[in-house]
Amino acid sequence: METSGASSHQDSTVKLTGANFDRLASGDKLMFVDFWAVWCGPCRIMDPVVEKLAAKYADKVLFGKVNVDEEMDISSRYQVFSIPTFMIFKNGQPMDAVIGAVGEASLERLIKGAIEPAR
Repeated sequence: METSGASSHQDSTVKLTGANFDRLASGDKLMFVDFWAVWCGPCRIMDPVVEKLAAKYADKVLFGKVNVDEEMDISSRYQVFSIPTFMIFKNGQPMDAVIGAVGEASLERLIKGAIEPAR
């Protein structure tokens, strides 16, 4: 299987494309989306953080990655102008987002806020 030069360590995240995005975003699970690009240094810095959270929350949240250079239609639909951008989707709709290399605690707050909405 050809992996187009990318390392295959990203086994806990799904590559999101125009072909699968809407179907997966509308699924039963919450979906965490990492909007990134190969040339983006902060995106690469956040990779291990996203992978760690993907492993931790795999039972509750689907983790996916959108390469903004390959999937411009998706990134423009959700007005992603800066990367990395991290979004949480529920029932096909974006709920919340964090922009930038923010660290694990901020991303975990984003995820927990979607899993356990404020009462």
